[in-house]
Amino acid sequence: MIGAEIVLLSVSVAVAWAAPQPDTPPVYGYNPPPRPTYNQPGMPFEFAYAVKDYSGNDYAHEQKSDGKVTSGSYHVALPDGRIETVTFDADDYGGYVAEVSYEGEDKHPAPAPYHPVPAPYHPTPAPYHPTPAPYNTTPAPYHTTPAPDHPTPAPYPPTPEPYHPPPTYA
Repeated sequence: MIGAEIVLLSVSVAVAWAAPQPDTPPVYGYNPPPRPTYNQPGMPFEFAYAVKDYSGNDYAHEQKSDGKVTSGSYHVALPDGRIETVTFDADDYGGYVAEVSYEGEDKHPAPAPYHPVPAPYHPTPAPYHPTPAPYNTTPAPYHTTPAPDHPTPAPYPPTPEPYHPPPTYA
């Protein structure tokens, strides 16, 4: 009898083990679309723009790509009066390689002379010490009767006793 139980247990374990197991746990609810792959060849492109106006904005960017290597440059006017120019190349193997150069001379205005402004004089006001009210030892009167223009309210009705049914004997 024990041998039959062992055989039955072995068979049930083997069936459970042989059942197909999912590769991933089940997902309930929203299934997002699969992520796109970016193993596509690059597309050639070329663009350029520039801005120089009366307010001092001076910047430009030009860039081109043959689908494998991207190269270009950009420049920007810095607050100290110089022009910063960055020339770069980028590809899948060498990464982003940039060369930075500056044109012009940095101009820093001389600092304004320091003239401390004295603080205005405000005399300290006299401290405030209020005089405490005298302690009254006579308690306030306690009125047990209502005022004559208000009638005495009616008393609450008595609370009824809870109902208990008579015992039944079977």
